[in-house]
Amino acid sequence: MIIAVTIVFFTLLVLGVPIGFTLGIAGIVGLYLSSLNTSLLSMAPLQYFSGLDMFTLLAMPFFILAGEIMNRTGITERLVRFANVLVGHLRGGLAHANILASVFFAGMTGAAVSDTAAIGTMLIPAMEKDGYDLDFSAAVTAASSIIGPTIPPSNMMVIYGSLMNVSIAGLFAAGFVPGLLLAAFLMVLSGIISAKRGYPKSRRSTLKEILYGFKDALIPLLMPVIILGGILSGIFTPTEAAAVAVGYAVIIGFFVLKSLSIRDIPEMLIKTARITGVVFLIIGTASILSWILSFAQVPQKIAQIMLSITHEPKLVLLMILILMLIVGLFMDIAAALIILGPILHPIAVSLGYAPIHFGIIMVLSLNIALMTPPVGACLFVACSISGLKLSELSKAIFPFIIVEVIVLFIVAYVPELSLFFPKLLGF
Repeated sequence: MIIAVTIVFFTLLVLGVPIGFTLGIAGIVGLYLSSLNTSLLSMAPLQYFSGLDMFTLLAMPFFILAGEIMNRTGITERLVRFANVLVGHLRGGLAHANILASVFFAGMTGAAVSDTAAIGTMLIPAMEKDGYDLDFSAAVTAASSIIGPTIPPSNMMVIYGSLMNVSIAGLFAAGFVPGLLLAAFLMVLSGIISAKRGYPKSRRSTLKEILYGFKDALIPLLMPVIILGGILSGIFTPTEAAAVAVGYAVIIGFFVLKSLSIRDIPEMLIKTARITGVVFLIIGTASILSWILSFAQVPQKIAQIMLSITHEPKLVLLMILILMLIVGLFMDIAAALIILGPILHPIAVSLGYAPIHFGIIMVLSLNIALMTPPVGACLFVACSISGLKLSELSKAIFPFIIVEVIVLFIVAYVPELSLFFPKLLGF
């Protein structure tokens, strides 16, 4: 049965069938070939809806909508200006501003693709005009965008926490240091490349300019403070925090910045529904396939294979990291998380890894897939903005991929980095 399911899955994947339908068809084939084929018509929808029947998943459409509203208010431009004021005087200043803007942007949307589109639309043309190579400009934008779903709020953390019964607030707290570490390593690499290529830098900003830039960016920067402060202090749950984020974004857009109108609402709601629908389709159909894998005891068999090679936790973790990086090359990250989570999470926990720490490892490793060919979503967005071919951007982004993989291994093997804030806050 599993062999047939695997063949169907990879055949549909190679043929270009959308991942949601690929997962669903493979899962139904598994149900049909199992001993439960007589109850096929009832089991498929039952598993589909049980995969979505989690209250915490309601946070996703709210966070998506909040991000859409904030994008429409002109917030991105304010954040980019503030980032440039802070780091524009460094060699390759706009590249550093690009990365720092992704850090700021992460606290509002938690979505890498939105980050690439919003910041890339502004900075890729600006960087090229300022003398930066186009492929470098697009590579920095795509690479820094995965900071978004690493620093909270993060939709990937919501999915992982919901499925694995791990504290979402704890995962949010654990994402800070890895996200900032990513930013630091990317800025070091950008600085080295900028120095070798002689990219420009601007003059150092005065204290007055820094204060003015901070004042300009204060309103959007308060959003993650309110969201995360409320969650981590226990004032509201992640789902309630997502609703608060929408309310805050609406107030800012309509009454403070006055850059939104009633006519913008239908389009934002439709886009939110479309994105949410795609993600929930993947979650639902992946739940069918995940149930089939559990029924066939695939998690136990994979665990036996790994542990038959070695019982050394660090070597098992190395195998897990390699597996996730390879799977991320070919599969949608939400689908990979749902399929691999129930398999790998118990193995890692049994070896003594903290559930929150392993959750961050999974999220970060799969986030890297967003910037790796051949299916990295951020690459396609950056290509559409810059006009580059995928092969051109893939070559330029390779050094950034190496750096982010290095960060992944540091986070994986130095658990104190991701567990510092959760322990401090009592998770």
